[in-house]
Amino acid sequence: MLLNVNATRMELLRLRKRLSLARRGHKLLKDKRDELMRQLLEVIDRVKELRFSIEKEFQSILERFVLAKAAMGPYQVEQELLLPVKKISVSISKRNIISVRVPVYAKEVSGDIIPYGYMNTSGEMDIALNDFDKFIDNLLDLAEKEKAVQLMATEIEETRRRVNVLEYKLIPSIIETIRFITMKLDETERSNVVRLMKVIDIVRSH
Repeated sequence: MLLNVNATRMELLRLRKRLSLARRGHKLLKDKRDELMRQLLEVIDRVKELRFSIEKEFQSILERFVLAKAAMGPYQVEQELLLPVKKISVSISKRNIISVRVPVYAKEVSGDIIPYGYMNTSGEMDIALNDFDKFIDNLLDLAEKEKAVQLMATEIEETRRRVNVLEYKLIPSIIETIRFITMKLDETERSNVVRLMKVIDIVRSH
């Protein structure tokens, strides 16, 4: 599609500069998209590993809680866990992955995961709580990486759209307009040469 411009030499020069800029931008955006895709695939692989690991850990923790409940009884388990003494807060910072700001979660911990004495409790309960303490780290790591995947996928889609607009719309339109202006200028140049030659012929005939 032709751009709405005047067929002048100044416009032709401006369009050639614009074409050069568009091609550079197109290359940079393609490189950005490809690098984001590479990094996204790496994060996705890590997410798969973490998910598998977390599902196994959580299943193991649940099984130990069930065993502790069977050994101690539901009421005693509830009483021992009634007043938790460990507090966890999460702070969020950002890091940059090729202009994508992804979150970084850091936990701040106070207190102990085990809120009771060891006298009247099951060893399964102790192991389950200690495993759950480690499980929280992996859970935060998974949440961080899944959010990164979401943000990177959104950025890749936006970059892909920009690449397509440049590749299939803007650059072809500029090229077509440059060709049209060049043809118009050549045609004008030929007309001027013909008129000049006629003027010369008229002058000579007198």
